[in-house]
Amino acid sequence: MAVTSGAETRPAPGGPAPRRAPAAGGALSIAKKLLTLREGSIIVVTLVTFVYFAITTSNFVTANSFKSLLPYFAPLAIIAAGEVFVMILGEIDLSVGAVYLFTPFMWHVFHHAGLPLYPSIIIALLIAMLIGVVNGIFVAYVGIASFVATLGMLFLLDGLSLVISHSTPVQVPGTKIGAVNNFAQIFGGGTYSELFWAIGIVIVLQLVLSFSRWGIYTVSVGGNRLGAAEAGIRTRQILVRNFVLAALLSGFVGILEVVRTTSATPDPSGSNTILLEVVAAAIIGGTLMTGGDGTIVGALIGALFLGMLTEGLTIKGVSASYLDLYLGIAILIAMTLNVIVRRVRVGSGRG
Repeated sequence: MAVTSGAETRPAPGGPAPRRAPAAGGALSIAKKLLTLREGSIIVVTLVTFVYFAITTSNFVTANSFKSLLPYFAPLAIIAAGEVFVMILGEIDLSVGAVYLFTPFMWHVFHHAGLPLYPSIIIALLIAMLIGVVNGIFVAYVGIASFVATLGMLFLLDGLSLVISHSTPVQVPGTKIGAVNNFAQIFGGGTYSELFWAIGIVIVLQLVLSFSRWGIYTVSVGGNRLGAAEAGIRTRQILVRNFVLAALLSGFVGILEVVRTTSATPDPSGSNTILLEVVAAAIIGGTLMTGGDGTIVGALIGALFLGMLTEGLTIKGVSASYLDLYLGIAILIAMTLNVIVRRVRVGSGRG
């Protein structure tokens, strides 16, 4: 029999313990399941960031704010998707920003030489892929560390971009009639075209990573390269293929961005900033720099978080001098949560 005193009900000695409130238990269970996802910590941080800016600023949750956010996070998400494939291997591609900068100038050169619009784009993207092949060969066959090989490629491409452009912006093909141009609408000029490209590419590559032989081999090579080789996986081919993917996506985003802005500007400092933001989006999204684990969806959410944070701080009137400071603090917090969540996942047997 239970002993009742006022509003409090206590079990009689030796009796059954009272049941917990199901609502609280359900919420706790949902929270635990969320945090054991690879993307769990960045989802939570992004939601908290959104709620904070929505409450503290009057014009954060508006159509104009969303439109200004798109050109920031959608390109980052696409490039980060390719970078994730490289990082899962335990490598890094520092040349993605330089490929992003260089490819539009190749497009301009071939179109200016008389090639039609689409063939000139295809050739420019093939050159981007060739850059990925060179990076992959240096890493997989020559044995140069990816950090060193792609750093050299970064400087090489930045220099070529400045030489080809004569350090001046150039008008890109297919953008002279702007919004009424179907080509521009599809390839970056439309308000939501980059978002659609980002979502489509992320979905496809996440499926590839999770369910295809290519994706499974990528994770295997990143987790244990020697073991993967002994199991018959052609590790060198996987390395080259993933570097090609990273370069292709970087060049493609370069095309999208110059169509959106209607000109290509030789700005190596800007492309290097994109590189750092891409790596940050991949890492805070749940990809390990040591290799063996990563998520394309997490990179998309990481890019969204960085874009949302930048947009929110700008709306709040934070000085440009402090913007990088706050971004750095937020990135460190997100990465720390990633480490904690990974330990929880490993402890629960889901790592």
